[in-house]
Amino acid sequence: MKSRIPLDSSIFFPFRNLSLRCQGYLVNWDVQRKVWDHLFGKEMFKVDFADTSIIITEPYFNFTSIQESMNEILFEEYQFQSVLRTNAGSLSAHHYFHTNPKELCCLVVDTGFSFTHIVPYCRSRKMKEGIRRINVGGKLLTNHLKEIISYRQLHVMDETHVINQVKEDVCYVSQQFYKDMEIAQQKGEENTVMRDYVLPDFSSIKKGFCKPREEMVFSGKYKTGEQILRLVNERFAVPEMLFHPSDIGIQEMGIPEAIVHSIQAMPEEMQPHFYQNIVLTGGNTLFPGFRERLEAELRSLAPAHLPVSILMPENPITYPWEGGKLLAQNPDYEEMVVTRDDFEENGHCVCEEKFDV
Repeated sequence: MKSRIPLDSSIFFPFRNLSLRCQGYLVNWDVQRKVWDHLFGKEMFKVDFADTSIIITEPYFNFTSIQESMNEILFEEYQFQSVLRTNAGSLSAHHYFHTNPKELCCLVVDTGFSFTHIVPYCRSRKMKEGIRRINVGGKLLTNHLKEIISYRQLHVMDETHVINQVKEDVCYVSQQFYKDMEIAQQKGEENTVMRDYVLPDFSSIKKGFCKPREEMVFSGKYKTGEQILRLVNERFAVPEMLFHPSDIGIQEMGIPEAIVHSIQAMPEEMQPHFYQNIVLTGGNTLFPGFRERLEAELRSLAPAHLPVSILMPENPITYPWEGGKLLAQNPDYEEMVVTRDDFEENGHCVCEEKFDV
């Protein structure tokens, strides 16, 4: 009996391994094979891949050479029975339309590790003329935070994992940037933005954490042997890059402007539907205040007579994965995939015809 990637036994692999990509595109196939060997190992999945279908995501406008290499590895090396290559945003859109069957349009804002994409969908079909990409993602934010801390306090350029955790634990999106900047310049307890972060020593402290404000020492030094990072305006200045990339010299639009630019590329009669159905996905949306700030800025940029509505899923990171589960149960799923027999007979051209990526 062929496995169709059902429910929790599904094999859905987001095409986002951190160490294998350059600007979001896979560049190291040798290391990628090792990752897949581990992931697809018999110890993890008790299935026969010759009778299994796989859904795998890739970036928008992926290079043909990467797509062809992926086809060959999945079909010829791992011998999957069938493959569906798609974008994470398409799975998010499928999830949204499945949950909201009366809606015809949605705009997926996917801000993840390497970059941010804004993609309009109509009846689960992406509107390519409206796709916008911003070259700002979680990796850039972490690297910028490393540079700031290394310049001001402690050399941490080699501590990507630790500083990424600092970013996730301490940073937030400011609702009033200049007001927060004024607060960050205050001294002592009047500086309500200031936080002290205890770095891990991987011995007694396995994971870093933010000190409770009532335990912070505002003058002098801590008597414990803990290594402390004092974070002030970095907390909100780093996520601000999602809204104003020009702050660090990246001459691109921020997310609110890119959303408006994307929607304006759509037919006028469809634009109200996109403003009312904006879906947030990706890890950067988890910054406290992200949704509120985006909604406020969109409200100021959008036409006054059009309502703006933004959906923040319960888990914006796994939202596409959940869409993949739903897609695998779709009665039309067999029509979307390319089988190994089709690939062996027709080669890469059949994938180009089937996969709209």
